[in-house]
Amino acid sequence: MIRKLLLLSLAIFVVSCGSSRKTTSSRKTSKSTKVVKKTTKTKKTSKTTKSTSSKASAIIKTAMAYKGTRYKFGGTTRKGMDCSGLTYIAFGENKVQLPRVSYQQATKGKRVKLNAVQKGDLLFFQTNKNRKRINHVGLVVSHKSGVIKFIHSSTSKGVIVSSLNERYWKNAFTEARRVL
Repeated sequence: MIRKLLLLSLAIFVVSCGSSRKTTSSRKTSKSTKVVKKTTKTKKTSKTTKSTSSKASAIIKTAMAYKGTRYKFGGTTRKGMDCSGLTYIAFGENKVQLPRVSYQQATKGKRVKLNAVQKGDLLFFQTNKNRKRINHVGLVVSHKSGVIKFIHSSTSKGVIVSSLNERYWKNAFTEARRVL
């Protein structure tokens, strides 16, 4: 009995937060074309940047509300949260649909260089080098003076803010993506 319990605990630890809960979402996109005069294009771009920045801030605020929540495999509530559940909920509550699991979230948006990440970007990790698949995700909360801080749910400490400068996360990092 104890042996089975240990094996189950080890299996959960190895899988980390590559949750397999499936949910469906409907994402409607509308394609509309606007004709913009060349002289007003800069104003539109700065408005878009402000809009994206405020959306990122809202998503970060939602994620930070879960800070201190314990880790729970497949969790998406204040009772327990895994890493992809945190990003799924934070983006979802701000009307941005993401897949539920981290390796699927890594297919959304566009890839960005690490030195170009901004608040609201997603960081992806391979914490199990034997599986060669993304199994962890974090949300960038700040990027100042080359120091990138991100919120995520770790198996040992729950929802916390970490730095990409920490050796463990730096070694496990695989890519950054911009969804907004």
